[in-house]
Amino acid sequence: MSFDTAAGTRGARQPSGFALRAANKLMASRIRRRNGGKVMGFSALILTTVGRKTGAERTTPVGWFPGQDGSWLIVASANGAAGNPAWYYNIAAHPDQVQIEVEGRKVAVAAEQLHGAERAEAWQQITTSAPRFAQYQEKTDRELPIIRLVPRAGGQAPQE
Repeated sequence: MSFDTAAGTRGARQPSGFALRAANKLMASRIRRRNGGKVMGFSALILTTVGRKTGAERTTPVGWFPGQDGSWLIVASANGAAGNPAWYYNIAAHPDQVQIEVEGRKVAVAAEQLHGAERAEAWQQITTSAPRFAQYQEKTDRELPIIRLVPRAGGQAPQE
């Protein structure tokens, strides 16, 4: 379970600040009201991590794609920014404290970053269903991390 993607040297401006927090709150509220649904053309979930510096719980709405064996795939794209999103580092620091809200239920998950052939296969699937991710990759020189979320013991598998 290696979270080893370093920040790049170039990329789009990473969204941040009050406007991003407000937008994330609004999006999370919509996802909860709809018990999931589509955001910007793809399925969305609410990712809950523990802050690596603060220890505080953090929630972030992210798009997801179905993975093998009932897992969820998410991409740490940050809109193609040079840096990885904060939630990526939070998962790396506390991989055993990750939870998602999807389709009206909370699921404790184990997170792992995909590498090699597994990543390439997942990337093909993701960019075929959501071409905007290929555009994000073109903006930066870091390889966009793909994270697989698998239900932990007692968790529930995604429904397709």
